[in-house]
Formats: sequence, structure tokens, C-alpha cells
Amino acid sequence: MSARWSVAVLGAGAWGTALALTMWRAGYDAVLWARDGQLAQEITHAHRNSRYLPGVALDARLAARDDMAAVLVGADCVLAAVPAQSMRGVLAAAGEMLGPKVPVVLCAKGIERESGRLMSQVARDVLPENPLAALSGPSFAADVANGLPTAVTVAAHEGALAADLAARLSAPNLRCYSSDDLTGVEIGGALKNVLAIAAGATSGAGLGASAVAAITTRGFVEMRRIGTALGARAETLMGLSGLGDLILTCGSAQSRNFAYGLALGRGESLEGRPLAEGAFTAAIAARIARERALDAPITAAVTDMLEGRMTVQNAMQALLTRPLKSEAG
Repeated sequence: MSARWSVAVLGAGAWGTALALTMWRAGYDAVLWARDGQLAQEITHAHRNSRYLPGVALDARLAARDDMAAVLVGADCVLAAVPAQSMRGVLAAAGEMLGPKVPVVLCAKGIERESGRLMSQVARDVLPENPLAALSGPSFAADVANGLPTAVTVAAHEGALAADLAARLSAPNLRCYSSDDLTGVEIGGALKNVLAIAAGATSGAGLGASAVAAITTRGFVEMRRIGTALGARAETLMGLSGLGDLILTCGSAQSRNFAYGLALGRGESLEGRPLAEGAFTAAIAARIARERALDAPITAAVTDMLEGRMTVQNAMQALLTRPLKSEAG
């Protein structure tokens, strides 16, 4: 790899744009791939992304292209920031243009709906030779884009790869910690989206801050239960990519998943709302819990609400009337 990295960022949404800006701050050359040619033109020439990051002035050096090959040529590292349900197709296309030694860092939080596979498993299916890692943690794209201090985790199965990428991807406003628990980091990032919908729905239904706190806390119990059953380490889920991200997304309408749940709780139409990954992840997470006989009532309730089988009030009543047991259970 060259001393001055060339970073290709796949996905010109809010998160991809924020990460590309951060790479420039870290001293690297970064270019965005956008599906939409008009958006690519706006980023490159008007230095703004009015669709996904309104009000944020972009670095004049940041360019976007709608030609993936042009973005990937000469790349030393790829940050994949497309939605989780699009990841397979995008990486399959990228794989035809990437060298086998170029590391790919997965920056989407979710579980593939059709297969139930984590993003690293999806990526391994289509990129069998490339080093893989994931970047996850409590981070709002607008905060990162505006240069506000943020800490995240960079994880890979190989600890040395995780440490190297964490050091390289850190920037003045972005502190990256490393982890070799890739499974734990990915599960924390995926499940917190589902739980944020639950917290938002509870708030939107006017059930009070105490109920939101209860949902968040008991939701974390479910995250640990499901995560450890899938091979995550408990200490990982207690860290930035688990508890940290859960705290952030369950307490602010700046979170797309919380905002989605808020609208759900208020009885508002969900048509045309910004993408909420938790809406895709909920059903597959509930299915995984059922198949493994894991107790995950909040995850199941979110699925029932999203599929119209239960109202927020009915879901909360069902949760409150479950058999009493020890909190440690």
C-alpha cells in the first residue's frame, strides 16, 4: 500500500459522504461512488449533498462518480457504505474490478434479509480473497461530517488487520478502536437498529421516558442473549458497537431507526420515510431467536408491529404482562 492511501467509498448517502470527508481529514485521497449521476455531479461541483446531508458544506476536494470502475481503480482500501440489503450486489460488482489484496471495510449495520447472514458473511461469499473488516459504533453521519468527535470500532477476525485499519482510518475527529470480534461488532450494530425502532415507537405512543428506558435496557439483554448465541463476546456487546450504539440510537430522533419507530408509535404513514435498516433486520432477528429458542420478546414485538399484527400499546401491554422473573434471567 502507498504511504498516502487512496480510499474508495461505495455509497454516497449520509454515512458514505461523512466517511469520505473524514478520509480527507485523515490525509488520504477519497472518492465516492454514487448510483445517481445527478447526485455525483452535485457533490463534485456544488460541494453539497442536499439529499442526504443538507446544510453540510463539503470539502471542495471531494469528488463523486457514478462509474464504479473509475472510483475503484488504484484504490488501496474500500469503505462499503451502501445499505445492508444492497451490499451483496454492490460488492459482487466491485469484486470484478478489485485486486484480491485490497481490504474492504463494511460500514453498513444489518443482517441480509433473504439469507440471515451478517455483512461480513455476505462479503465473503462474493469477495473470497479480500481482507474484510467492519466499522461500527455510536455515530451520526451529520456529526462525523461536521467534524464532531466520534469513537467507533474497527473489527476483523485477524487482530493485526483490525489494528492496522483502526490506526489508518482514525482522523482528528474520528477515534477508531480495534477488535478481533467481528461477529460481536456486527451483531451489535444490526440489533441496535431493531431496538431503536422499539424505543422510538414507545416514545411516539406517549408511553413516557421510563418506558423508553425500560425498553432500551431490556433490549440490551436481548442483544447480549442473541449475540452470545451467535458467537459474539459479551465484552464486545458492552462496548462502543453494542451498548454505545444502542444508547445513541435509542435516545434521539436523529437516528433513522428511532425516527421510524416514532412515526410508527404516532400512527403516521411510513411511506416515503428515510431507510431504516432495523425494519429489514427485525424479522430475520426474530426468526434467528425462534430457531435457537432464545427469549427475545422485544425483537418479536417490533416484527409484529412492523407487519401490522400488533399496535404499540398492545405490544407494551404484552411485554408488561409477561411472567415475572429475575432481572438476571
